[in-house]
Amino acid sequence: MKSLQRYPRVKLLASVVAIFIIVQLVNSLTAGRLIQFGLIPRTEAGLLGIFFSPFIHGSWEHLISNLPPFIILSALLLYRTIKAYLLASLFIIIVGGLAVWLFGRNAIHIGASGWVFGLWGLLIAQGFFRRNWIDITIALLVLFYFGTMASGLLPVNPYISTESHIAGAIAGIVYAWLSKKRHLTSPK
Repeated sequence: MKSLQRYPRVKLLASVVAIFIIVQLVNSLTAGRLIQFGLIPRTEAGLLGIFFSPFIHGSWEHLISNLPPFIILSALLLYRTIKAYLLASLFIIIVGGLAVWLFGRNAIHIGASGWVFGLWGLLIAQGFFRRNWIDITIALLVLFYFGTMASGLLPVNPYISTESHIAGAIAGIVYAWLSKKRHLTSPK
Protein backbone atom coordinates (compact mmCIF):
# COMPACT_ATOMS: atom_id res chain seq x y z
CA MET A 1 0.00 0.00 0.00
CA LYS A 2 2.90 2.36 0.68
CA SER A 3 3.97 2.18 -2.96
CA LEU A 4 0.58 3.52 -4.11
CA GLN A 5 1.04 6.55 -1.87
CA ARG A 6 4.08 7.48 -3.94
CA TYR A 7 2.03 7.27 -7.10
CA PRO A 8 -1.05 9.46 -6.58
CA ARG A 9 -2.07 9.23 -10.26
CA VAL A 10 -2.12 5.44 -10.11
CA LYS A 11 -3.99 5.59 -6.80
CA LEU A 12 -6.62 7.92 -8.29
CA LEU A 13 -7.12 5.75 -11.36
CA ALA A 14 -7.23 2.55 -9.28
CA SER A 15 -9.80 4.19 -6.98
CA VAL A 16 -12.08 5.14 -9.89
CA VAL A 17 -11.82 1.64 -11.34
CA ALA A 18 -12.59 0.20 -7.88
CA ILE A 19 -15.71 2.40 -7.70
CA PHE A 20 -16.82 1.11 -11.12
CA ILE A 21 -16.36 -2.49 -9.96
CA ILE A 22 -18.07 -1.98 -6.57
CA VAL A 23 -21.04 -0.24 -8.19
CA GLN A 24 -21.35 -3.06 -10.74
CA LEU A 25 -21.14 -5.65 -7.98
CA VAL A 26 -23.95 -3.91 -6.07
CA ASN A 27 -25.95 -3.56 -9.29
CA SER A 28 -25.51 -7.28 -10.02
CA LEU A 29 -26.45 -8.32 -6.48
CA THR A 30 -29.61 -6.15 -6.59
CA ALA A 31 -30.76 -7.42 -9.99
CA GLY A 32 -29.93 -4.14 -11.74
CA ARG A 33 -31.74 -1.80 -9.36
CA LEU A 34 -29.06 0.88 -9.67
CA ILE A 35 -29.98 1.42 -13.31
CA GLN A 36 -32.89 3.57 -12.15
CA PHE A 37 -30.30 6.16 -11.07
CA GLY A 38 -29.09 6.56 -14.65
CA LEU A 39 -29.57 9.67 -16.74
CA ILE A 40 -33.17 9.99 -17.90
CA PRO A 41 -33.55 12.94 -20.30
CA ARG A 42 -35.76 15.85 -19.32
CA THR A 43 -36.73 14.47 -15.92
CA GLU A 44 -35.92 15.85 -12.50
CA ALA A 45 -34.43 12.53 -11.35
CA GLY A 46 -32.43 12.42 -14.57
CA LEU A 47 -30.46 15.47 -13.45
CA LEU A 48 -28.93 13.41 -10.63
CA GLY A 49 -28.25 10.74 -13.22
CA ILE A 50 -25.77 13.12 -14.85
CA PHE A 51 -23.42 12.40 -11.94
CA PHE A 52 -24.39 8.77 -11.24
CA SER A 53 -24.74 7.34 -14.75
CA PRO A 54 -21.01 7.18 -15.64
CA PHE A 55 -20.48 4.77 -12.73
CA ILE A 56 -23.48 2.49 -13.46
CA HIS A 57 -23.22 -0.24 -16.09
CA GLY A 58 -25.89 -2.61 -17.35
CA SER A 59 -23.72 -5.71 -17.11
CA TRP A 60 -20.21 -6.92 -16.44
CA GLU A 61 -19.65 -7.05 -20.20
CA HIS A 62 -20.69 -3.39 -20.45
CA LEU A 63 -18.23 -2.44 -17.69
CA ILE A 64 -15.41 -4.54 -19.13
CA SER A 65 -15.87 -2.97 -22.57
CA ASN A 66 -15.47 0.51 -21.04
CA LEU A 67 -12.56 -0.20 -18.67
CA PRO A 68 -9.57 -0.61 -21.05
CA PRO A 69 -10.14 2.61 -23.03
CA PHE A 70 -11.07 4.45 -19.82
CA ILE A 71 -7.86 3.39 -18.08
CA ILE A 72 -5.58 4.09 -21.05
CA LEU A 73 -7.13 7.45 -21.99
CA SER A 74 -7.22 8.52 -18.33
CA ALA A 75 -3.57 7.58 -17.90
CA LEU A 76 -2.65 9.63 -20.98
CA LEU A 77 -4.45 12.68 -19.61
CA LEU A 78 -3.02 12.18 -16.14
CA TYR A 79 0.51 12.76 -17.45
CA ARG A 80 -0.03 16.47 -16.73
CA THR A 81 -1.57 16.88 -13.30
CA ILE A 82 -4.28 15.27 -11.23
CA LYS A 83 -6.06 18.63 -11.06
CA ALA A 84 -6.12 18.91 -14.87
CA TYR A 85 -7.57 15.39 -15.11
CA LEU A 86 -10.22 16.01 -12.47
CA LEU A 87 -11.31 19.34 -13.99
CA ALA A 88 -11.51 17.86 -17.49
CA SER A 89 -13.41 14.80 -16.25
CA LEU A 90 -15.88 16.88 -14.27
CA PHE A 91 -16.45 19.15 -17.28
CA ILE A 92 -16.99 16.16 -19.58
CA ILE A 93 -19.38 14.44 -17.15
CA ILE A 94 -21.44 17.60 -16.48
CA VAL A 95 -21.51 19.18 -19.94
CA GLY A 96 -21.85 15.87 -21.77
CA GLY A 97 -24.50 14.74 -19.30
CA LEU A 98 -26.46 17.99 -19.63
CA ALA A 99 -26.41 17.63 -23.41
CA VAL A 100 -27.79 14.09 -23.15
CA TRP A 101 -30.36 15.28 -20.59
CA LEU A 102 -31.49 18.03 -22.97
CA PHE A 103 -31.33 16.22 -26.31
CA GLY A 104 -31.13 12.47 -25.62
CA ARG A 105 -33.86 10.05 -26.59
CA ASN A 106 -36.26 8.86 -23.93
CA ALA A 107 -34.23 6.05 -22.36
CA ILE A 108 -32.06 5.40 -19.32
CA HIS A 109 -28.51 6.33 -20.27
CA ILE A 110 -25.80 4.59 -18.21
CA GLY A 111 -22.12 3.75 -18.46
CA ALA A 112 -18.76 5.44 -18.64
CA SER A 113 -18.66 5.60 -22.44
CA GLY A 114 -19.62 9.29 -22.54
CA TRP A 115 -16.68 9.99 -20.24
CA VAL A 116 -14.45 7.74 -22.37
CA PHE A 117 -15.45 9.55 -25.57
CA GLY A 118 -14.88 12.86 -23.79
CA LEU A 119 -11.33 11.85 -22.88
CA TRP A 120 -10.83 10.62 -26.44
CA GLY A 121 -12.04 13.91 -27.97
CA LEU A 122 -10.05 15.96 -25.47
CA LEU A 123 -6.75 14.17 -26.10
CA ILE A 124 -7.12 14.46 -29.87
CA ALA A 125 -8.20 18.11 -29.69
CA GLN A 126 -5.31 19.02 -27.35
CA GLY A 127 -2.87 17.95 -30.05
CA PHE A 128 -4.60 20.28 -32.48
CA PHE A 129 -5.04 23.25 -30.14
CA ARG A 130 -1.82 23.13 -28.12
CA ARG A 131 0.51 22.13 -30.94
CA ASN A 132 3.38 20.95 -28.79
CA TRP A 133 5.14 17.69 -29.54
CA ILE A 134 3.86 15.83 -26.44
CA ASP A 135 0.20 16.64 -27.12
CA ILE A 136 0.57 15.96 -30.84
CA THR A 137 2.23 12.61 -30.11
CA ILE A 138 -0.54 11.65 -27.68
CA ALA A 139 -3.22 12.75 -30.18
CA LEU A 140 -1.62 10.62 -32.90
CA LEU A 141 -1.36 7.61 -30.56
CA VAL A 142 -5.02 8.02 -29.58
CA LEU A 143 -6.04 8.30 -33.22
CA PHE A 144 -3.95 5.27 -34.17
CA TYR A 145 -5.02 2.98 -31.31
CA PHE A 146 -8.53 4.27 -30.72
CA GLY A 147 -9.48 5.56 -34.17
CA THR A 148 -12.14 2.90 -34.52
CA MET A 149 -13.97 4.55 -31.61
CA ALA A 150 -15.26 7.04 -34.19
CA SER A 151 -17.70 4.33 -35.31
CA GLY A 152 -19.28 4.64 -31.84
CA LEU A 153 -20.53 8.07 -32.89
CA LEU A 154 -22.92 6.41 -35.35
CA PRO A 155 -26.33 5.22 -34.11
CA VAL A 156 -26.18 1.54 -35.02
CA ASN A 157 -27.51 -0.13 -31.87
CA PRO A 158 -30.64 1.07 -30.03
CA TYR A 159 -29.22 -0.25 -26.73
CA ILE A 160 -26.11 1.93 -26.96
CA SER A 161 -26.33 5.58 -25.98
CA THR A 162 -24.85 7.17 -29.07
CA GLU A 163 -26.03 10.47 -27.58
CA SER A 164 -23.61 9.97 -24.66
CA HIS A 165 -20.77 9.17 -27.06
CA ILE A 166 -21.38 12.28 -29.17
CA ALA A 167 -22.04 14.58 -26.20
CA GLY A 168 -18.93 13.30 -24.41
CA ALA A 169 -16.71 13.78 -27.46
CA ILE A 170 -18.04 17.30 -28.01
CA ALA A 171 -17.58 18.14 -24.31
CA GLY A 172 -13.97 16.93 -24.50
CA ILE A 173 -13.27 19.01 -27.60
CA VAL A 174 -14.90 22.09 -26.04
CA TYR A 175 -12.84 21.63 -22.88
CA ALA A 176 -9.65 21.40 -24.96
CA TRP A 177 -10.63 24.59 -26.77
CA LEU A 178 -11.49 26.43 -23.54
CA SER A 179 -8.30 25.29 -21.81
CA LYS A 180 -6.15 26.22 -24.83
CA LYS A 181 -6.12 29.87 -23.83
CA ARG A 182 -5.24 29.01 -20.24
CA HIS A 183 -2.45 26.67 -21.46
CA LEU A 184 -0.98 29.33 -23.75
CA THR A 185 -0.92 31.98 -21.01
CA SER A 186 0.33 29.76 -18.16
CA PRO A 187 4.01 30.00 -17.24
CA LYS A 188 6.12 27.16 -18.55
